[in-house]
Amino acid sequence: MASAIYEDLTCSVCLTLFTDPVTLLCGHAFCRQCITEVLRSQHECPLCKTSVSAEATSLPTSLILKNLVEKAKGAEKIKSQKAELCPEHDEKLKLFCVTDQQLACIICRDGEKHEGHKFKPIKEAAASLRKELDTFVQHVSDYIQVIESQADAQSKEITKSKVRSQQLMAQISSQFEEMHLFLRKREEEIKNELKLKREDDVKRMSEMQNAIEAALSESRELEDKATIVLKMTDPERFLKSWTEGNTAKTPVDSLRLRLNELQVVETSLFLEPYESHLQFFVWKEMLQVIQPREDRISLSSRSRDVLVSNDGRSLICNPQISQPPSNAFGTKMKYTYGTYKSYDGSIIDAFSVNELTSGQHYWEIEVGSRNYWKLGVKDNFLTYNDQTYFANGAVLPTDLEKRLQKVGIYLNCSSKNLSFYDADTMTLIHTMSCDHMTGPVSAYVSIQYNQSDRNPVTVCWY
Repeated sequence: MASAIYEDLTCSVCLTLFTDPVTLLCGHAFCRQCITEVLRSQHECPLCKTSVSAEATSLPTSLILKNLVEKAKGAEKIKSQKAELCPEHDEKLKLFCVTDQQLACIICRDGEKHEGHKFKPIKEAAASLRKELDTFVQHVSDYIQVIESQADAQSKEITKSKVRSQQLMAQISSQFEEMHLFLRKREEEIKNELKLKREDDVKRMSEMQNAIEAALSESRELEDKATIVLKMTDPERFLKSWTEGNTAKTPVDSLRLRLNELQVVETSLFLEPYESHLQFFVWKEMLQVIQPREDRISLSSRSRDVLVSNDGRSLICNPQISQPPSNAFGTKMKYTYGTYKSYDGSIIDAFSVNELTSGQHYWEIEVGSRNYWKLGVKDNFLTYNDQTYFANGAVLPTDLEKRLQKVGIYLNCSSKNLSFYDADTMTLIHTMSCDHMTGPVSAYVSIQYNQSDRNPVTVCWY
């Protein structure tokens, strides 16, 4: 109720209690000075927009409103004075209870409610709090600067993300367009090849078709002639009509010879692999134009428990014979020597000869049916052991439908992320962060020595 009264006694221009209030003809009231300032720029009521004459500034003071304002101010003053008194003891509030963080009078200090509490004079407590607030404001100011800096940095990162997204969108479109161009070109080439084969096929069959139709026409003419001759009753005329112009061969011999020359030409329209394995063959062809390709890494190991192929692609357990054999790929194997003992179960490490520095890298390792392997880079790798997968030592739950035969490894040196894929389906298996990776790194392969296991681990080159 009091709030509504104060609202009625408030000038809508200065938003304070009326000072020398005047009432316009429209019924709205304002401070004399406020309405005078308003009427200098517009001749209408600020609230209802009713036209107001310039003489409105000479209107008499509204005594009713003036008296109400004075009463309201008096009530506010009394309320303020009462607020300075202790509501419990009606004593002046001279102390501040530090313990309860509230104003108190002398009686409050000595009462049971504040027993053992710490008190300060109001001025001293205010000075202490002001000092704390000054420090707090400084801290808040520093905090605001940090937050503003973070907000600015975050805004820049958002912009960078949007720009990066646009760049990647353009890159994706460009790379897909390259593949589309290749596929459209190959589609046109294969269709043209089919068209040429069809034209050649149809040409050969059409030539035979023409020969067959010509023979058919001649045979029908001969049939008609024989039918007409057979109708002749005069022997002399009969013999003369049939034998005149005929060769030594009888018509039957001629027909039999002609029939032997006529054979239906079957279609030879085949595209061979393109009619059954078109997508696979074109995919293999497209590998030659795809950029970038897989990293062609070569492996090296210091262990004499393992043989490394001359091209560095394959690792296989050393069979411990005097002469190095050829592997399953027909490539001679070479010995590399180290300090490892040759016994089943020992771990053999190998690293790529070529180092991976900046940018993005992808390579594939065929692990076959080996029961133990590690793949990745130093200190960050995927492990397979006893039908269980591990990521840097932690068990990795997977929903793989079949055991991995070929693993794809993707290293992003910029984001320091290392990802592993099922290279047969390109299904992501796991991504790990290589936060501690510094400088160039090498691809890492580790197998378990087993003299009876002749399954090689091979780097895939396409």
